[in-house]
Amino acid sequence: MMVLAEEVLVETTREGVPVTVRRNGRVWTVGAEPLRWYERTPWWNHVQRMPKGQGRVDVQVWRVQARLGRNQRSELVTMDLECDHQGGTWRMRDG
Repeated sequence: MMVLAEEVLVETTREGVPVTVRRNGRVWTVGAEPLRWYERTPWWNHVQRMPKGQGRVDVQVWRVQARLGRNQRSELVTMDLECDHQGGTWRMRDG
């Protein structure tokens, strides 16, 4: 099971595609075409009733491969990111 871990800052294109991820004071640049998919929100793991005002139960998830800074020799690292569409908060999944 994937768990949402830490909040990160994500810069996106106009279309919403991630291009950079700021994590722990470091900037990671997306170095490969990101993948996007949708999942059911497991709200039942946190509360007994669906949160008020939440009409959608599916969320958008992005898998990006990013390198530290703009160094082309830096190794690509895979990150799974989820965006809270109500507040625009991005979180990196752990696990």
